Amino acid sequence: MRPAFAEGLREVPAGNRNAEQPPVPGASSRRTKAGNSSFDAKYRKVVELLASDRKLIAKIKSTASAYGIAPIHMVGAIVGEHTYNVDAYDRLQSYYVKAASYAGDSFRFAYEGESVDQFVDRPEFAACASKKGSYDLWSCRDDVWNAKFRGRTVGGKAYPDNRFSAVFFQPFYAGQTFGLGQINPLTALMLTDDVARISGYPKLDESKAGAVYEAIMDPDQSLAYMAAIIRRSIQAYRTIAGMDISNNPGLTATLYNLGDPETRAAALAARNRAGTDRWPEENYYGWLINDRLPELNALL
Repeated sequence: MRPAFAEGLREVPAGNRNAEQPPVPGASSRRTKAGNSSFDAKYRKVVELLASDRKLIAKIKSTASAYGIAPIHMVGAIVGEHTYNVDAYDRLQSYYVKAASYAGDSFRFAYEGESVDQFVDRPEFAACASKKGSYDLWSCRDDVWNAKFRGRTVGGKAYPDNRFSAVFFQPFYAGQTFGLGQINPLTALMLTDDVARISGYPKLDESKAGAVYEAIMDPDQSLAYMAAIIRRSIQAYRTIAGMDISNNPGLTATLYNLGDPETRAAALAARNRAGTDRWPEENYYGWLINDRLPELNALL
């Protein structure tokens, strides 16, 4: 189906654009196999967690309402993360216990002895100082990393050809995302203004890594950050691509998985201006959510 060009916003049709699920990345398959599990088993486990925990569902609904999104988008993100990236705990209380274990840890965001707050003080980041709000500020810093540091040697120091979030924001473990929403610390720093304004949680500071981890590990705060991420994705496609994706949970799940909705919306808009007339498409992660939508909606 081709987009119907008309004045104003175009609503993306419900459902999947692909008849079959796109391939699942090998890394996800290897993680699942290493845990002696399967995607279907992990899917069933997280659905059972949601079905058995009405308190969690109530929190999801309340948080979604505060951020002006439908709660199915949050359910889709939780199910996608726990199907393809991590195993779900059996109870919500387990997430609270895990979050509490991080609260007393002393660590910082750094790379080879240089803390991230020292790093972003470099002159290369000067243009970011004028940015208003945490989202634009950290997006600018991420862009500077990619343009001037990633995979380069600067001042005699070699920097990895890897994401800013992977280099500076994972002081321990191999993973980069944590908690119920599997949120990256850099993403949390980007969205801290939104979450502080809407949910009233304290603003996060890159020099206080423990507080950042506590926020993304705590289920209540994690839900707020999830909602903020989804809200930003919907806004990006609305303002940049002229498309309303708010009725397609598979697309918001895809963007939750991939990140960088502004760049993706801009690329789609550019293709459509060139005459390709395409709708956004779900990836393997979002495809599952749209495919199982009746069951997931029933949880609410």
